[in-house]
Order: sequence, then structure tokens, then C-alpha cells
Amino acid sequence: MQNKALEKAGLPFTYMAFEVDNSTFAGAIEGLKALKMRGTGVSMPNKQLACEFVDELTPAAKLVGAINTIVNDDGYLRGYNTDGTGHIRAIKESGFDIRGKTMVLLGAGGASTAIGAQAAIEGIKEIKLFNRNDEFFQKALDFAKRVNENTDCVVTVTDLADQQAFADALATADILTNGTKVGMKPLDNESIVSDVSLLRPELLVTECVYNPHMTKLLQQAQQAGCKTIDGYGMLLWQGAEQFKLWTGKDFPLEYVKQVMGFAA
Repeated sequence: MQNKALEKAGLPFTYMAFEVDNSTFAGAIEGLKALKMRGTGVSMPNKQLACEFVDELTPAAKLVGAINTIVNDDGYLRGYNTDGTGHIRAIKESGFDIRGKTMVLLGAGGASTAIGAQAAIEGIKEIKLFNRNDEFFQKALDFAKRVNENTDCVVTVTDLADQQAFADALATADILTNGTKVGMKPLDNESIVSDVSLLRPELLVTECVYNPHMTKLLQQAQQAGCKTIDGYGMLLWQGAEQFKLWTGKDFPLEYVKQVMGFAA
């Protein structure tokens, strides 16, 4: 996606993939500086570790405790998390104003917490975070504490097994965002929402999953009359944010949609 955008913009850059793990990450960062690379994307398992190797973190990155983008300005490294900005941008581009609204956020993984952090920074009033009582539950509690202490947003954390609490939260929510892998292949026949009567027509339902394009949750939501935003929105806009950070140029969004075969 990035190389298609760079080619269209006529820029002398190439986006390349390198296999780097925690044990080799420090060397990779030194190589980035030595080769005067403009920046890099960061994927798992290095997103949290990467925070220790940059000189500056954005407010959202501090809240999340993970980054997916590094920009190199003559050896000074800035860390960003564009997953959150990408998803919130997709919501805003749909014409929905998140300020003063309430979000039910599913999952406490990297994408989900990035979305929550950016939403809090951009003025959402309340986030009701649901996660299974697994290894991510403490992470959810820690994330909520950071957001509550550093923003005006109120975050609560509840076990997703508490279906009554989930139903009560959806009854007053403005946005439902799925930040889990439920709905992604090979779980594409599953939905995090078992009771479709909880999906009110005035609810905005958004996805992080983009494979498949139309998840079961989005199908349920559309049948219930909800407005929906698919995972392509987050994928495209987070890439657009990275492109802008690295190049200073606007991302050729419509062109990339066309050549990548994304839905309009």
C-alpha cells in the first residue's frame, strides 16, 4: 500500500519489510539512524519495546504504551501510534462527531487501546471497555487508569462474560467498536455480539477487522439499521497518517483504494 502511494506521488522512497524481533530491535534502530532512513513502521512483537528507543512519544502513544510508527529527524526519533488516529479519522470522515459521546470498546489489545486513547484525546466522553478475563485484562485496567488520570474521558473496564453489563452499556452507547479478532478469518462466522436485538439503529458500529471485508458483526449491524464503518477505513487512514508523517505529503487515498481493490 505504501509503495503504491509513493509511486503515485513520485517520491524517491521505498517501503521495505524486515524481520526483526525483540532481541535484534536495538540493532535495527541503530541501523535506521546510521542509514539515515526517514522512518519505519513497527509491528508485533516490537510495538511496546519500541517506546524505549525513541526520543519523544505523542500523547496517544504514551497512553497506549506502544507505537507502530517511528519518524527519524536527523537522528531524533519520534514515536507515533497511527492505529488510533486512523480509526478515529475514518469515523470523522463518515460525518460522525465523537465529542461528548459514549463508546463501547471491545478488546484490550494494541489496536483497541490505540483507538481508545485517540478517542479520549479527541473528546469522547466515556469509554466502556469490555475484555475477557484473560492475560489482557490487567492491561485493560492499566490503560483505563492512564486515560482517567490524563484526560477528561472516563474509562471503565468490565469482563466481557458479564452479558448483562454488556447489554446495559450498549443500551446507552453511541458507538460500538470491535477491537478483537472475532470476525477475522478463520473466525469469520463468529460475532462478538450474540444478541442482535442490542444493536439499535442509532448505534454506529465500527470494525478493526478487514479480512473479511464484511464481518458477521457488520452484517448484523446493517440488518439492524445501524451505520457501519469497516476495517478498511482504519487500514487506509492509519497508512495515510504514516505516509504524511514520513513524507510531509498527502496520501493519494482514492488511487490506493482503486489499485488495492478496496471498497469505496
